[in-house]
Amino acid sequence: MQLAELVAASQRVGATRSRTAKVAALADVITAADLELLPTVVAYLSGEPRQDRLDLGPSAMFGTDVPAASDGSLSIAEVDAALQRIADTPAGAGSRTARISALTDLLGRATAEEQEWLRRLVVRDLRQGALAGLLTTAIARATDVPEPAVRRAAMLSGDLRITAVAAVTGGERALDAFGLEVGRALEPMLASTSASVTDALEASAGADGATEVVVEAKLDGARVQAHRSGDEVRLFTRNLNVVTHRLPEVVAVVRSLPVRSVVLDGEVLALDDHGRPRRFQDTMARVGRGREATADGEDVPLSVRFFDILHLDGEDVIDRPLRDRLEVLVRAVPDGSRVDQLVTADPDEAEAFLQRTLAAGHEGVMVKDLDAPYEAGRRGATWRKVKPVHTLDLVVLAAEWGSGRRHGWLSNIHLGALAEPGDPVDVEHGGLGFTMLGKTFKGMTDELLAWQTEQLLAREVRREGHVASGSGSDHVVHVRPELVVEVALDGFVRSTRYAGGIAMRFARVRGYRHDKDADAADTLTAARAIFTGERPPTG
Repeated sequence: MQLAELVAASQRVGATRSRTAKVAALADVITAADLELLPTVVAYLSGEPRQDRLDLGPSAMFGTDVPAASDGSLSIAEVDAALQRIADTPAGAGSRTARISALTDLLGRATAEEQEWLRRLVVRDLRQGALAGLLTTAIARATDVPEPAVRRAAMLSGDLRITAVAAVTGGERALDAFGLEVGRALEPMLASTSASVTDALEASAGADGATEVVVEAKLDGARVQAHRSGDEVRLFTRNLNVVTHRLPEVVAVVRSLPVRSVVLDGEVLALDDHGRPRRFQDTMARVGRGREATADGEDVPLSVRFFDILHLDGEDVIDRPLRDRLEVLVRAVPDGSRVDQLVTADPDEAEAFLQRTLAAGHEGVMVKDLDAPYEAGRRGATWRKVKPVHTLDLVVLAAEWGSGRRHGWLSNIHLGALAEPGDPVDVEHGGLGFTMLGKTFKGMTDELLAWQTEQLLAREVRREGHVASGSGSDHVVHVRPELVVEVALDGFVRSTRYAGGIAMRFARVRGYRHDKDADAADTLTAARAIFTGERPPTG
């Protein structure tokens, strides 16, 4: 298979909003792929190289300028072999030069379109819309096997590449042979979103209008999957990375349980001396760093709270309903290491539980169907998160041209708060100052993108390049800070990148505030109040 075929399919996937069209394009590629290349093709379709580590960041990928080839003669096998040579380059003196040399050779054999695609593949920024759920459906379609069988095998193997090969070579029978293996990570089950606990309960209600659910505290930490066999413990992140060596406190908790073997799903987080959660950034820094102290000598211990169990002492319970799994969880894990939960069908009780959880410093609740099995790797309706959010009215300072389906539109907007006397200022206009708080491209419809592009171009003041985009000398369009947009966000994290010292977390556009001028935007003080916890979520 030629790289040009895969690039063309990737572009088709990225250019359409139709799930059916995306699945058809992905299935066609899977059907056409040679068996020995299928794992590589599936990896590429999911937006990442087959190799785990290439040590080529954005500066290397987009800063290496190589004349493009005139014809698309590069094969996927050749691309994979070149990337493997880069991955196999020994560390040490001259290693970066060797990797760049191999990269230059690869890019020199690719067309301009292939070069851009390869750059984004390596930095895992394809943004082609080929999510795992779509690939699961595409594998089922390409191999003519039931989608639930593919989904279950992918869940238990933790690897769509392995799943695709099994589906092609052995069909449904081969997929049914996959089982839970203690020590091998599973894709975690994910949740949909509900606006309120009442909505979440109504979504779970049966024909009689009332169904018991479990409402549990949603902790703002890092997802962890714990596997134990005898004294051996392995810990995995949500992305299935092994972090056992970084979380000795969690290892100790899992080893202390009165079990022989177990697979648990939970959350790790940093708590202060009063048992309240510390900032999310503190937790993630500790998870990423390990137990070593921070630069200022501070030690940040982690706590773990488990909310589900998939295996206990030789018995898989993953396919059993949640009510049964919770009974097993209670037998295996003591109260202090379990997430706070409430079983109820009463919206008032659920709402009161939510308010207590928020008052304790957590970010919301999960509402779960007691009759549902554990559907790993799937974002279904049987788990729903209710998470009140913060909102701010911020000013658009600049925007970046979009790629893929958003090509031709100004998409990723740079947002700033109104600066007050003494605040750092990134942009000044009309006697006002604004402090950059971050960027977002989420929450925008096609209609809004078209309107936004027209309005921002009418306010353009200058353009500049953006090396990591590889998109030329005018990727960022700076504008007069006049448009106010309402943004929902989960909160802020510390940032050395922005002058204000904080950056938005999970920001998304709610809509433009045509009734507000820039001088009525929220201030940096208001943003800092969210960061410190002085300003609660608004809903």
